[in-house]
Amino acid sequence: MPGPDEAAADRARARDATLTKPAGALGRLEALARWTAAWQGRHPPRADRIRIAVFAGNHGVAARGVSAYPAAVTAQMVANFEAGGAAINQLCDVLGAELTVVPLELDRPTADMTEAPAMDQAGCVAALETGLAAVDEGADLLCLGEMGIGNTTAAAALAAALFGGDGASWVGPGTGVDREGLARKAATVDAALERHPEARRDPLAALACLGGRELAAIAGAVVAARHRRVPVLLDGFACTAAAAVVARLHDGGLDHAQVAHRSAEPGHGRLLDALSLIPLLDLDMRLGEASGAALAAALVRMAVAAHNGMASFSAAGVSGPAE
Repeated sequence: MPGPDEAAADRARARDATLTKPAGALGRLEALARWTAAWQGRHPPRADRIRIAVFAGNHGVAARGVSAYPAAVTAQMVANFEAGGAAINQLCDVLGAELTVVPLELDRPTADMTEAPAMDQAGCVAALETGLAAVDEGADLLCLGEMGIGNTTAAAALAAALFGGDGASWVGPGTGVDREGLARKAATVDAALERHPEARRDPLAALACLGGRELAAIAGAVVAARHRRVPVLLDGFACTAAAAVVARLHDGGLDHAQVAHRSAEPGHGRLLDALSLIPLLDLDMRLGEASGAALAAALVRMAVAAHNGMASFSAAGVSGPAE
């Protein structure tokens, strides 16, 4: 996969040193502006056209009582997205972002991963290709999110396969399951890991056996964005677990991505530690649907605006350091 544009990063670094502020005073905003320039391959960077893609899929494992909501909610929420009634619609309106919702065979859930691979090879490839095709080369920034009843169970299983541990190490309340529901989730993850030992050895096998169509599509979109020079913001636990497949397949595979926020889902913090990623926000959110990514996109836009719009010491007639 292509690396960052070091010349663009150097130009951003050089400009940053001339701006009317102490060096490093804007903290991670400065780093975000340099990161955006490096992965867009241009200076000055831009954050005008923000694209938000939400992938939706249904999971056969939902029949095991791992969610507080019925599987029908996935399609109902897709309709809500399309009608403009969800949280992500309101955040997109504030940002002026373009929202694309991609349902993946909602009438045909994946197989129950405790009994068979969630997807066969052809089905996993088709979902990956959906994600690959969803990335617009003209976007300045891509925010990724998901919707799928049961997908925090799939994400927990995927994380366990990629980084070790059992179900209890990775599961959380998701949509709000009680103690008994949490125990069912942990047992379900353990059963799936036992059913698919190859998932611990091969990230793509893990994605097919334990993931879901929307998670595979996110992984595909992450790869496509890298090749099309579009920086990525990842949403919460399920989204990060999907992207982690790319990290395990390719060293530095997520260098063009930032994690938007630390989800309240407990496995997300452990996953971020495993990936050595520091989220941009921590707001106790666990909604999904790219809501955290949309909030972080505003930070990127402000970082770019400060970098591009601030005056230099000489232009403003302000004395620089040690002058």
